[in-house]
Amino acid sequence: MTDTAVPTAPIDQYVEHAQGRIFTRRWSPGQSLDAAPIILMHDSLGCVELWRDFPALLSQATGRDVVAYDRLGFGRSDARPELPSLDFVAEESREYFAEICKQLGIDAFVAMGHSVGGGMAIECAAAFSQGTPRCEALITIAAQVYPEDLTLASIREAREQFQDEQQLARLAKYHGDKSAWVRDAWIENWLHPEFAKWSVEDALTRVQCPVLALHGENDEYGTAYHPQTIGRLAAGPSQVEILAGIGHVPHREQPQLVLEKVASFLANPANA
Repeated sequence: MTDTAVPTAPIDQYVEHAQGRIFTRRWSPGQSLDAAPIILMHDSLGCVELWRDFPALLSQATGRDVVAYDRLGFGRSDARPELPSLDFVAEESREYFAEICKQLGIDAFVAMGHSVGGGMAIECAAAFSQGTPRCEALITIAAQVYPEDLTLASIREAREQFQDEQQLARLAKYHGDKSAWVRDAWIENWLHPEFAKWSVEDALTRVQCPVLALHGENDEYGTAYHPQTIGRLAAGPSQVEILAGIGHVPHREQPQLVLEKVASFLANPANA
């Protein structure tokens, strides 16, 4: 990017889906490269607003458009009457992602997800390795590849914290009257006994694009096993970065470091 590039105001758009409207926001750097946009996938309690200023900074750092969206049931997207199925991670790629790309006019993309959004990004990279839309690169931040004991222990602790009504009130700032649903969609699914069978390891073997796996050394929701497995199983070239002294939200704890890692990777992903 040049120093004279001036970012444009983000554009909000709703994607019409058979199950409800999906809210999207798109940032442009003002002087963009002729390159695929980055599509951000949020974590279990997240939404577009909770990415804060990171998408705008990411757009400037990479010279690419950045798109974030609220999964159905989250943020400004329409409510869902029932909790997602236990196959909700893979369902995101099967049920929603292609329609989002179609209505936003995206033929090629970089999948980038945080936490469970990283698992969804893996599924999208596997499902759209060819054809249209096509995944050109995959970036995961603090992604989990299966329900590790540490992950489940931290979720049980969070369940106890949600006994405090103020915790739910904080969610309401971003999810409105969907807040209890958002909480349950996370806790009830992850702690369901049948969810113990969940894994993205098979999907990883079908990821053909270059991969960057970022993970905080002190991540309270998962050990280094997760990024190491991503790097080991991905079919394409891969780069694993364990970020010293950082926890579960690297892009909030050390945004500049994450921006540098991502921009460097996307400048020449084949060298991952």
